[in-house]
Amino acid sequence: MLITGFPAGMFATNCYIVAPHEGGPAVIVDPGQEAIPGVKEILAERDLTPEAVLLTHGHLDHTWTAQPLADEYGIPVYIHPDDRVMLADPLAGIGPGLAQFIQGMEFTEPKELVEIGDGDKLELAGITLTVDHTPGHTRGSVVFGIEVASDNGPIDVVFSGDTLFQMSIGRTDLPGGNHQQLLDSIAAKLLTRDDSTVVLPGHGNATSIGDERRANPFLEGIQ
Repeated sequence: MLITGFPAGMFATNCYIVAPHEGGPAVIVDPGQEAIPGVKEILAERDLTPEAVLLTHGHLDHTWTAQPLADEYGIPVYIHPDDRVMLADPLAGIGPGLAQFIQGMEFTEPKELVEIGDGDKLELAGITLTVDHTPGHTRGSVVFGIEVASDNGPIDVVFSGDTLFQMSIGRTDLPGGNHQQLLDSIAAKLLTRDDSTVVLPGHGNATSIGDERRANPFLEGIQ
């Protein structure tokens, strides 16, 4: 399994490229601001062909280049219906306080869009991805899980978006945010996973469920 990525744009949003191997199909997770050059560089270096764009939620720093990338390659964008509105109306998710970042810019939905929900299994690019709805950061936040083979057996990997970070959790002060709902989502959909589960968040460094269970100060009392 190939999992690589880079922080994109002024928000340093982690954009991931996932593929079974080099020289084949791939999926793109959360292509944010200024992500297109980095995505194309990885695709070219690894001889990959994108098959889908997956969005952990609708905030603009995660979706900024989803539509142009998807439409250029003729591939669908996958998003939870509760966050779909933000693709064409980013202010619905970030509020007027951040409007200065997108003054005069226009955003539209991609030509092909697929709505996803809790418990879905996606078969894309030769990869099986599970979808768990984790509202709290936004109403339509999801995490994507995959299983990766290793010499010591399978390892679970979860793309957590802005639901869970290394020693932190997502903000809940933007439209659609709810702190208690976020904690409930983490308890039900992330802390139920094995300690060895690798967490690849929307910002910052990778971590593990075990490390967050033991030391994340925001998770005290819900474990």
